[in-house]
Amino acid sequence: MAKETLDNVNTAQPAPAKAPETAPEAAPTPAPATAPTPAKVPAPAKETAAAKGAGQLSAGESYQSAGQTPDLEAPQQGSEPGSRWLVPESVTKDQKAPRSGKRRRRAVAQTLKARLGYELANLSPVAYSRDPNFINRELSWLQFNGRVLDEARDRSNPLMERLSFLSITQSNLDEFFMVRVASLKDMVQAGYTKPDIAGLTAVEQLVAISEQTHLLYGRMYSTWGRSLEPVLAREGVHVLKGAELSPEQREEAAWYFRTHVYPILTPMAVDPGRPFPLIANGSLNICVLLAERSDTEPRFATVQVPGVLPRFHVLANAPAAPGAKEPVVSGILLEELVKLFIAEVFENSDVEALATYRISRNADLDIDEEDAEDLLIEIEKQVRLREWGEVIRLEADADIDPRLLGFLVPSLGVSSDDIYLINGPLDLTFLSQIRSLPQAKRQAAWYYPPYDPQPVSIFYERRQKLIDQGVQDPDFFSVIASGDVFCHHPFESFDTVLDFVRAAAEDPDVLAIKQTLYRVSGESPIIRYLEQAARNGKQVMVLVELKARFDEANNIVWARRLERAGCHVIYGLMGLKTHSKITLVVRRESDGIRRYLHLGTGNYNDQTAKVYTDMGILMCRESFGSDATEFFNMLSGYAEPDSWNRLIVAPYWLRDSFVDLIEREVRHAKAGLPAAIRAKMNSLVDQSIIEELYRASQAGVKIELVVRGICCLRPGVPGLSENIHVRSLVGRYLEHSRIYVFANNGHPETYLSSADWMPRNLDRRVELLFPVVDPLCIERVNEVLDLEMIDTQRAHIGQPDGGYIKRPRRGRSAVDSQVALCELALERAPQKSPNGATRLFQPVGD
Repeated sequence: MAKETLDNVNTAQPAPAKAPETAPEAAPTPAPATAPTPAKVPAPAKETAAAKGAGQLSAGESYQSAGQTPDLEAPQQGSEPGSRWLVPESVTKDQKAPRSGKRRRRAVAQTLKARLGYELANLSPVAYSRDPNFINRELSWLQFNGRVLDEARDRSNPLMERLSFLSITQSNLDEFFMVRVASLKDMVQAGYTKPDIAGLTAVEQLVAISEQTHLLYGRMYSTWGRSLEPVLAREGVHVLKGAELSPEQREEAAWYFRTHVYPILTPMAVDPGRPFPLIANGSLNICVLLAERSDTEPRFATVQVPGVLPRFHVLANAPAAPGAKEPVVSGILLEELVKLFIAEVFENSDVEALATYRISRNADLDIDEEDAEDLLIEIEKQVRLREWGEVIRLEADADIDPRLLGFLVPSLGVSSDDIYLINGPLDLTFLSQIRSLPQAKRQAAWYYPPYDPQPVSIFYERRQKLIDQGVQDPDFFSVIASGDVFCHHPFESFDTVLDFVRAAAEDPDVLAIKQTLYRVSGESPIIRYLEQAARNGKQVMVLVELKARFDEANNIVWARRLERAGCHVIYGLMGLKTHSKITLVVRRESDGIRRYLHLGTGNYNDQTAKVYTDMGILMCRESFGSDATEFFNMLSGYAEPDSWNRLIVAPYWLRDSFVDLIEREVRHAKAGLPAAIRAKMNSLVDQSIIEELYRASQAGVKIELVVRGICCLRPGVPGLSENIHVRSLVGRYLEHSRIYVFANNGHPETYLSSADWMPRNLDRRVELLFPVVDPLCIERVNEVLDLEMIDTQRAHIGQPDGGYIKRPRRGRSAVDSQVALCELALERAPQKSPNGATRLFQPVGD
């Protein structure tokens, strides 16, 4: 969640409905040390936006100043590496940086203002746009991550869940840099100058991202240092620094360091004979400034913090102070432990300064599919190279000695905009480890109430109906043949989908199984069942998408394993990712061959199915089955159907189908007939689809959208989109399903899909859109949309400027759509929840 709004200091952006948990920081937000001095000092971004009006910059004019943006390239180096642009003017090589983190941040912010001529301003996303009709996708994504962060700041969430949201915010940001920021840097290096949907070049996007990400970092570490860390301490969870250890804890820490940590450490000196080492992507490291006792010239060294050991080392609890709460768990971060005893690593040197740092590298694979003789081997090679891509971000302690920073920057080749000085522990994903500690799990109130996914209610309703009709012990396939089965995960168990594949593998009448796999779990039961099917003599064809980002290595393992079992494996299609979710089972029955299908919105991953909201339908319909056969023939051979019965496939037919469906609503609206669109997706980016929605809004079509993440559309703009409403839901589960409903003059059509409204889904991926035709299934799908449209607990409402607010809950019924869906699944389950969970949803008056 891979998944959020920034503090609103710009008057153009609506204030959040709920005040943050703590007061704003007095000190300036951490910022890059400085940026290179431009030829002309640009005007403040916020002044430009205010003077022109949000999103109203004239053609050819930058959001910062007319035709000017700060240079992103590394500046010329002075005699002291980095000193001209990384260190406040008052700090020379003979002076140390301010020791106080707050003073250090203030000095850095002052230097940034002096060099650029403006302070970082929390502008709304549309304030950066040159085209006033659209929002930049990267800035919209940062808004999404800010909404995840908002959940960490929300005191109504349980303590450990708040830690989880902050950890997810960090993890999301890491992937964003490794993929999206890296891609923009590649564009700059390639000289690519075509503007994006909002009219921004890659250079301008990088500057805007840097500005807003520094603000996001400030909120993240304010959330940790001023909110969550004190609350943890009050509740007895202590994340200690070296100076805070009791004598007994220090002795225990020393023993652990000498017996477990020290043997793993590899100090790397840097001098003319030993060049700066390659630093692994995402690893934590400690940079050290050493003064040789026989020399006055300082030396540099770096030490990687062992990634094979737990980041949070649990120590024996110190006795509670009189009147204080008894500690639940006490521990120290591994990098703090290494710093505490670093002198033992460099015994013959004096340590003058040290600091933790971390880098992110370009992790986007560069695959030439046309020249690759074997795609699997080429992707294996690129995955190995991912750890050594270009450095695109440097995170370091806020109080880092300027000499260390001046050493690191040229050694790593980063620009000033890519430096993030952190007032707290680097890489907050360690919080998920604290959340998983047994000592913490004993505190039930710190977590969401337990919930076990329930049996798929429609499946058991149909099975019971067959029994009532006299069918004894109906098998899996006869239940599906009696009517479509709607599955909604994680409210309903993914086991029904697993049972479908298992039943197909074991059933002697099943002749063939065909399936697409995009992301599967580490110990996937799906893989086991497909292997079993092949061993049982069935024809098994599996498309394993090797280009699924960050799952490439995992998918390579599964592809080879399936091949060894005798399955026919396809590695994907050249130039396209196969993102569709479909399983076809061909079965011999007394009246001939029947085809059974599972079509879904999410991956065949039994682990993510517990935390991602997705939908699927099991069916036995000839029109769908015929299309499924043609679809798999298209993937495995050269067949390309002239037409389809029910399935709509990208990249050739899906875009036009969506446009036709939207235009039909426009015609109905102009004729005074019922016209409306309701849709739910992960991201809305495609320019032509957005323009069609704008036209529909202007024609009077009522449009309600649930967009979890990126949304480049501006809702509620008079004359443009006043009939479009956007909301984003961020909660316990990651909203992942894709639903598209068109009113169609009182004859609504409901579709599910694997595709979002993004260019990559419509033009560069193999995707599926399929209609929901069973009345009960249609009712269940629309029930989900109905609940999400009235959600008052998790819904963030999209604003015309690209920001989001939570509406005040006062006077409104409390509706948490995810909790409501848990309750509905419990009520419809054929038996009581195994864990005896109590009711979670109280709909009115709380």
